[in-house]
Amino acid sequence: MSNLRNTFALVTGGAVLGAVLTMSVSAVAEREASAPLPLNELRTFAEVFGRIKQDYVEPVEDKKLINEAINGMLTGLDPHSAYLDPEAYKELREGTQGEFGGLGIEIGSEDGFIKVIAPIEDTPAFRAGLKSGDLIVKIDETSARGLSTTDAVKKMRGKPGTKITLTIARKSENRTFTVQITRAIIKTKSVRWKLLEPDYGYVRVAQFQEHTVENLVDALVSVSKDNKKPLKGLIIDLRDDPGGLLNAAVGVSAAFLPKDALVVYTEGRAPDAKMRLTASVQNYSRKGEDPLNRLPAEMRDIPLVVLVNAGTASASEIVAGALQDHKRAVVVGVQTFGKGSVQSILPLGSAGGIKLTTARYFTPNGRSIQAKGIEPDVVVEEQTTQKAAASPQTPLRLREADLEHHLSNPSDKSAPKSVTPLTPVEQKEDKPESTVNPRDPNPKTDNQLGQALNILKVQRILESKNTSPAKQ
Repeated sequence: MSNLRNTFALVTGGAVLGAVLTMSVSAVAEREASAPLPLNELRTFAEVFGRIKQDYVEPVEDKKLINEAINGMLTGLDPHSAYLDPEAYKELREGTQGEFGGLGIEIGSEDGFIKVIAPIEDTPAFRAGLKSGDLIVKIDETSARGLSTTDAVKKMRGKPGTKITLTIARKSENRTFTVQITRAIIKTKSVRWKLLEPDYGYVRVAQFQEHTVENLVDALVSVSKDNKKPLKGLIIDLRDDPGGLLNAAVGVSAAFLPKDALVVYTEGRAPDAKMRLTASVQNYSRKGEDPLNRLPAEMRDIPLVVLVNAGTASASEIVAGALQDHKRAVVVGVQTFGKGSVQSILPLGSAGGIKLTTARYFTPNGRSIQAKGIEPDVVVEEQTTQKAAASPQTPLRLREADLEHHLSNPSDKSAPKSVTPLTPVEQKEDKPESTVNPRDPNPKTDNQLGQALNILKVQRILESKNTSPAKQ
């Protein structure tokens, strides 16, 4: 039961303005410190504290100095550890419920600024046109340089209906611009589905929340009924999915894997940071009831393609890696974000808590994704023209390895495997670059989706040849 409780206490996403973080209020046992206190360093800290109190140009409250010191201690470790004051701690808890007030973006930090990792679909930030890789230079009139992600979340959250002005630097377009966004109650929808054409279904997981596994089952039941007969192939779209609940990622993987198959394992210094999570109901359902019992029978062995891109991070990388390692799906797209660390929410006795990186996670075959990501089986770029695919002006995609203080990859001793991009579906030079619309997926305008559908059809043809009786 200890491992199960800790499963729900793990964070697999970055700092967010959305329901993309794992959260738990489970108490973590206090551990005795075995090393002596660093007295010389503590004397230096006390001296700096005293100098600020005595000589700084303005009076500073003790509480502010201590909080900032704690903040710096955590943010200096890696991009995902952070101090959570009581207000931020409460907001983090609300963020996993799928409903909250704010803008709807997942954020990280880069070059001292706040970086957009991914906007959440159907939110004010998404509709305002914010993109993965954008840097937030100013929040209203406050410079974002040097702000912690926790402080940035505080400033961007607010009463629904109020407006906020963000100054954005977009490296891919070499420009800076402002955008005004109206805050709203964000009700996120984590799973969408569509029948792309007869016999071929599409399911998009936008983020991993408390009810994602149940929503996935509903989507698969619906797309199967809409087809009126068993599907011949299914595309799972994890592009720009910034992550979320670890147990939800295990459940989504379990929908397509054999019972008790290894999905992910974690390694850390503390005993309770070492886990092996399998496709077992106790690892993805708190209620004990298995939502996967309602799955259409063909889902267990249906041909699968998983779509990924540089915005595919954390929990979504767990799913892609598990299905790839078990040879259950063909992974299509471009290299993923590369967040292979796990954060635990540790409550503090004085209220609030800390979000602390406590483990790295590994795919079933022992691959660490940290600062590397998932390499797709078939590389397909987003552009719809050869000209766009070769252009140096394609959107800049930032990954975990680009973040300051990122953890190293303990098992990355070899160069990435060589893969050859597929030729885009459309060849006409005058056709404009596609705009991926996750709310209305279209294989004709979405190059990656079009190629994924082609791959499914080829799989079906090969499967038919292998199972057909030999000619006499």
